[in-house]
Amino acid sequence: MPDDWNDLFKHFSDAVNMAPAELERWLDTDDSKRVGWKGEDGKGSGESVGHKSGKHIVAIKRTKKADLTDADYAHMKKVVSYVARHSAQGPAADKEHSDWRYSLMNWGHDPCK
Repeated sequence: MPDDWNDLFKHFSDAVNMAPAELERWLDTDDSKRVGWKGEDGKGSGESVGHKSGKHIVAIKRTKKADLTDADYAHMKKVVSYVARHSAQGPAADKEHSDWRYSLMNWGHDPCK
């Protein structure tokens, strides 16, 4: 395993502050399914990018580090980037009940923790 994967694993572990079961419960909620990018027109059918990401995050968190694949590490890099970028765009008020928070939670990060 390359050294940079160890760094990425640490950054991913820091960014994803929701436990797998907690994230799964969140992904089952209407708010989780409502938020996020669903295509060019914003009305895309089906699952948002973030919601799908959340499912992959749960799988990664439940996989032994030695068994993670290149695709898992690529997704971890995407998660770390998204959380860093999106965290900087927080709303001025009512963070707790915002689509901003709900979107981050789909990516495994609860900014209210």
